[in-house]
Amino acid sequence: MAAAIYLARFHLSVLVADSGESRADLIPLTRNLAGFPDGIAGSDFLARMRGQAKRYGALQWEGKVDSLQGGLGNFLAQAGAEIFQARAVLLATGVFNRRPNMPSNIHAEALSRGLLRYCPICDGYEVTDTMVAVIGTGDHGTNEAEFLRSYTADVTLIAPTGNHELDEVQRTRLDSGAIEAVDGPCLDFELMQHGVAITTPAGRRSFATVYAALGSDVRSELATAAGAEVSRDRCPVVDSHQRTSVAGLYAAGDVVRGLDQLSHAIGQGGVAAVAIRNDLARLAPLRR
Repeated sequence: MAAAIYLARFHLSVLVADSGESRADLIPLTRNLAGFPDGIAGSDFLARMRGQAKRYGALQWEGKVDSLQGGLGNFLAQAGAEIFQARAVLLATGVFNRRPNMPSNIHAEALSRGLLRYCPICDGYEVTDTMVAVIGTGDHGTNEAEFLRSYTADVTLIAPTGNHELDEVQRTRLDSGAIEAVDGPCLDFELMQHGVAITTPAGRRSFATVYAALGSDVRSELATAAGAEVSRDRCPVVDSHQRTSVAGLYAAGDVVRGLDQLSHAIGQGGVAAVAIRNDLARLAPLRR
């Protein structure tokens, strides 16, 4: 959406294809986005950006693009029976968070109430001095538990499916931070008025907040289909202007390796938009 605003204000024709699966849309309230000291819901923030892009002429289409092929000056994107032609394409397809094994209705309610969280960088401040559970194991779970330990002294790392997969170094790190490691699986989740109760083979424990540290899956299928180079973890490889290895194809936001933050994604969108405008001008002069 940030790129669409820039591109529309460059007097370029812009179409935003949106499958309606934005992680930002799931944020109940973000308080670390500059300019919103009282916080703003992710859905409200997206609505503002959509309205802003629309004001300058960006078109918006609800649906999922299934395939992408071509190159600078001639891309074809197919979405069901629809086919879109474009001179340049920006991929902002993001990632999917891997979810704890809990019923979808409980997951949705826990997320909306701030009882289940995915981003300690975004909202670790909100769990200061409370009881926190981190569902995860291995290096990723250990790193997240240690990060949250800087906000509260009460952090418990719970393995999601069975016994913890922790080596000696990781266990030493947890011990030095007074972080308890509890073997899984997580057998049951119960939402309470002020927290979440988790049942494991060791018993039932209550926490103010639960963080999922299960990793994520990069949505880079369109990038690979178009022939773009991707990293070992499937992120499109981009240069400092968000260009991929395919001329005319750009990537920004969480699909690109980096800091998964709204402000960072917005900045990358602006950088990509300027690169798109300048690259198209080299292809053919842009004149009114």
